[in-house]
Amino acid sequence: MHTIDAIMRLAPVIPVLVIDDVRDARPIAEALVRGGLTALEVTLRTPAAIEAIREMRSVAGACVGAGTVLNPTDLRRARDAGAQFIVSPGLTETLAETAAAAEIPFLPGVSTAGDVMHGLDLGLAHFKFFPAAASGGIPALKALAAPFAHARFCPTGGINAQTAGDWLALPEVLCVGGSWLVSHGALDLPAIEQAACKAAALLRAPGMDV
Repeated sequence: MHTIDAIMRLAPVIPVLVIDDVRDARPIAEALVRGGLTALEVTLRTPAAIEAIREMRSVAGACVGAGTVLNPTDLRRARDAGAQFIVSPGLTETLAETAAAAEIPFLPGVSTAGDVMHGLDLGLAHFKFFPAAASGGIPALKALAAPFAHARFCPTGGINAQTAGDWLALPEVLCVGGSWLVSHGALDLPAIEQAACKAAALLRAPGMDV
């Protein structure tokens, strides 16, 4: 099983995917993996999400996680569908303890120093900075990360193809989460693969190991 650190280092960008039609799940995953993005986050925002996780798990090379996990029930449903990691918009002790008991990598959302300290108390060192742009952007993350030398982040929310590289230039950032890779509307697999190729080629600053 991958650790959350290893998952965050698989590629510079983790696609944040909202799947409305389960028939799209496998083709989307295949296009993203062909483009070089192998860590995929399926958000639990649609009725198709759980089945989409099952479909994407059958794609060779894909490491499929569940996002928008809000409680232990969500986590168990996602795990039972084959999710290999869990992403949450926030951090609660109940969810962190459930993830630890299930031995599934967990990436909780944080936006304040108190959030990070709470996570560190729970034995966590990897966090989703969310919502990244609305929480103050790059200056805010720089200030937030400064007191926590061993914390590493995946900024998500309001990041696009033009700004992702700026976030990745921060040594505390291992990857970014992005929803720009798959457009709404008619499925355009060549465009998804091309966007994935460009995202996979983004450079990351060398971060210290934790």
